[in-house]
Amino acid sequence: MNNRKKILLLIILISGSTIFGQEQFRVMTYNVLNYPSKISSTRNPYFAKVIEAVNPDILIVQEMESITGVTMFHEDVLDSSYSAGAFINGNDTDNALFYKDSVFDFIDNTPIKTALRDIAQLTLVYKNSGDTLIIYSAHLKASDGATNEQKRLAEVNNLRAVTDKLSPNMNYMLVGDFNFYNSTEPGFQKLLDKTKPGYFLDPINKIANWHNNSIYRSIHTQSTRLTSLSDEGSTGGLDDRFDMILVSQAVIDSGSITYLPNSYTTFGNDGNHFNRALIELPNATVSNDIATALYYASDHLPVYADFVLEPLTSIKDDEAELIIDDFELFQNYP
Repeated sequence: MNNRKKILLLIILISGSTIFGQEQFRVMTYNVLNYPSKISSTRNPYFAKVIEAVNPDILIVQEMESITGVTMFHEDVLDSSYSAGAFINGNDTDNALFYKDSVFDFIDNTPIKTALRDIAQLTLVYKNSGDTLIIYSAHLKASDGATNEQKRLAEVNNLRAVTDKLSPNMNYMLVGDFNFYNSTEPGFQKLLDKTKPGYFLDPINKIANWHNNSIYRSIHTQSTRLTSLSDEGSTGGLDDRFDMILVSQAVIDSGSITYLPNSYTTFGNDGNHFNRALIELPNATVSNDIATALYYASDHLPVYADFVLEPLTSIKDDEAELIIDDFELFQNYP
């Protein structure tokens, strides 16, 4: 074996876990409650504390009101590791993307128009592998009742018209504030509909009647408050699963980007605050400091999940041939 082969084999034996191993990233969704008009300067330190604790690689927020808000959030809430994706100012509040530019490249933000608010199609590329990830962010029509359910369905129909054209192997997900009260709503059923390829899956498979149901108290995301604060957020305590992360079949299946089982987290929900305010301490999953920050930052809890990605190997074909063509193993102990 010549020296070049020996050196190459040594590198692989030492660092094989890095070359062929898995990498991981975190996606977080957060409704930031009419930012920045609702006393944002007061809430900024709380947002900063929450996001620092979660440390997402990708952060998508809903209820962003303007490019001024994007700039303020980027500069006053996030640290310097984050960049902001292009912001599109639609008819109502909008979606905003922040990402670690050492991990991802931002490609574009394409709006999907609906009768109320745009659904954002956010495309990123993972730097280490070149894999494309599409994230849809939606804030669907609020409030219960048959009329609002049909409005949510119409918004989802617009989304499915886009996702149904994607390749079945595409890595995509849907995040945001969906305002579904239960899984039997026609809009939610449309998201799950497998008759065409652009469907979504719930990674924790909690398909149920979530509203005011204590069985699902650990995944409720609104409201963090029992009574009204000056930012005019919703009240009533934690009793609704409005905020979610749903994923494509490709992300559930083992592939280039895969959901990490048991990583889905409703941050700050310890299961002990059903119909209670998060400020009622203690909290079994986060510190009192973080629970307080979540309470004052927004009426919604953030949701995050982790994903595993197979990195692109840097070994060239001719080098791979050298590895398997001729090698020797030498004992180096004692």
